[in-house]
Amino acid sequence: MIIRLSAMGDVAMTVPIIRALTQQFPDVRITMVSRAFFKPFFAKIPNVNFFAFDDKNLHNGKAGLWLLFKNIRALKPDAFLDLHNVIRTKILRFLFRFTSIKIASIYKGRQAKKEITSLNKKIFRQTETVFEKQLKALQMLGFLVDFSNPAFPEKTILSEQSISKIKLDSKSVKVGIAPFAQYDAKIYPLDLMQIVIDDLSQTANNQILLFGGGQNEISQLNILAKNHKNVIVVAGQVSFQEEIDVISNLNVMLSMDSGNAHIAAMLGVPVVTLWGATHPFAGFNPFYQPESNAIVSDRAQFPMLPTSIYGNKLIANYQDAMRTILPQTVVAKINEVLQPKFAPKSLD
Repeated sequence: MIIRLSAMGDVAMTVPIIRALTQQFPDVRITMVSRAFFKPFFAKIPNVNFFAFDDKNLHNGKAGLWLLFKNIRALKPDAFLDLHNVIRTKILRFLFRFTSIKIASIYKGRQAKKEITSLNKKIFRQTETVFEKQLKALQMLGFLVDFSNPAFPEKTILSEQSISKIKLDSKSVKVGIAPFAQYDAKIYPLDLMQIVIDDLSQTANNQILLFGGGQNEISQLNILAKNHKNVIVVAGQVSFQEEIDVISNLNVMLSMDSGNAHIAAMLGVPVVTLWGATHPFAGFNPFYQPESNAIVSDRAQFPMLPTSIYGNKLIANYQDAMRTILPQTVVAKINEVLQPKFAPKSLD
């Protein structure tokens, strides 16, 4: 039994380790506990069942948490792995101590996070990644999972309906762009993103697919698309499962430090990420992506970066930090990734 409740990017980051676990230990059966919306992440992984956590109704409050515990215990798991480590899951771990079930949890490394985001005594260094922490948690249960040569799923064969909805050209080079994030401090200025999109759209064989969510983001994506025939707003056109299938067919994804980066990475798609108030040294670089694909704001001009782990904290005069990332730099990196030697691979 593995639990990770939110947010989208964090849940997506559990996929590589769960896939590796099922491949290297084929006799293991896993139940993933998370929000129902994230079920498509795990749909194609063998030996994985999904249990929907309902925080709005069934599993809300103290009574709901007790019900969740009873629901999980009724499935008779041999082990409970907490990859969230928050108050709710800590209570579940406490309750499971009165059973014979093995228990393990991820170590969050809060001290290292404080050090790298400190404004007065900053220690700027690579911290342990989320994936390394997940591996250590699994080791506590006796599973030594090897991440040195990960296998990714094959590209999904898109349905004719999906292709028709977004007018996808099967012969095009597909560049995904997800320009939004939960916090403004992680969003590349849209006027600069417009330059990136305009430049990439000049290559006739490119098809630019824009991702986002919610009516406000869709409206902004439509502005970014302008009248470019080869720039398509995917947001709002397909279901979440269809969107994941489309992402699996990308040649590259350009994303902020956000959930879309981790969705693409879990599918084996090359990802170029842009970093503002956050930094990949905090441990959240997308899975199996080279450091060179993470384009960070200029710390020579903004030495207090990163100011936050999640992007929810921005200090005065740092609102323009991402403007130090030039559109030409972004386009050049995408074009580099699109070279044949960087072409995405489908592995069994």
